[in-house]
Order: sequence, then C-alpha cells, then structure tokens
Amino acid sequence: MSNNVTLIGNLVDDPELRFTPSGVALAKIRLAVNRRWRDSNNEWQEDTSFFSGTIWRDQAESAAESLEKGARVIVSGRLEQRSWETEQGDRRSVVEIQVDEIGPSLRWATATVKRAERSSGDWSQGGGGSSNRTEATPAAPVARDDYGPDEAPF
Repeated sequence: MSNNVTLIGNLVDDPELRFTPSGVALAKIRLAVNRRWRDSNNEWQEDTSFFSGTIWRDQAESAAESLEKGARVIVSGRLEQRSWETEQGDRRSVVEIQVDEIGPSLRWATATVKRAERSSGDWSQGGGGSSNRTEATPAAPVARDDYGPDEAPF
C-alpha cells in the first residue's frame, strides 16, 4: 500500500526553518488546500483543508529562502502519523506530510529558476550535489533552535 500524496495549495505562513541538535536543516510548512464545487442546487460551495509538513536538509533551506506566505505551491510526499503524550497525560496524534518535493505552482504565476550549488553529495536524500531553487527575496534570518523529530506540532 502506498501513502504518496500530491497537494496543491497556498502556504499559510512563511516556511519555518529550524535545525536539529546535530545541525540538520528542517523547514515546517502549513498548507491551505481549497476545494470548490457545485452542489445539487447548482450553487457554488467551498471548503478549505489545512495540512502541516516537514521538509529536510538542503531542500528545507531552499524552501525557506524561496517561498513565502501566500505562495501557491505543489507538494509531493508521503503521509506520516506521529503520536505523543501531553504534560497532562493526554495522548495526541497528527498526520503530517513528509515532503519529498515542493515548488511553486505556475498556473497563475511565473518563477525564475536558479541552480543552487550544493556541497553535499548525499544522493539518498535528494542532495546529489546541486538542485534547482526558485529565486525570491530571502526570508528574514531565523535563529537556530534545537528541535527533535518528536516535537509537538506547531
């Protein structure tokens, strides 16, 4: 069984760049996916679903530099459920997207793609030495935080 998903929507916030204690970059994103349809009375109906996701390594840094709140993006990845216990002892769980690919949607926009040089040669994580990055105004600097993979969702 496969759990791959592709979503097209708008970023609710700027990607939030963080670093693990070992220095690995990750970016948290929130995505609003709108759906519009005509009901049985031929009237337009709308619904919005919100999804959270995590982008890792070089791609996380590229997303934080290139994408901003409101950007229409295409996200491809896999669903992953995470569970934790609150300080009060309540069990919580959330389904998030582990992002494999993210980029701007060109349906109603244009983008300039600039090849980014990479020092990492880790092909297993999609690093491969270089990748494409959409040029945009860089996001404000983000302080380095020590977050682990078991953090509660934001």
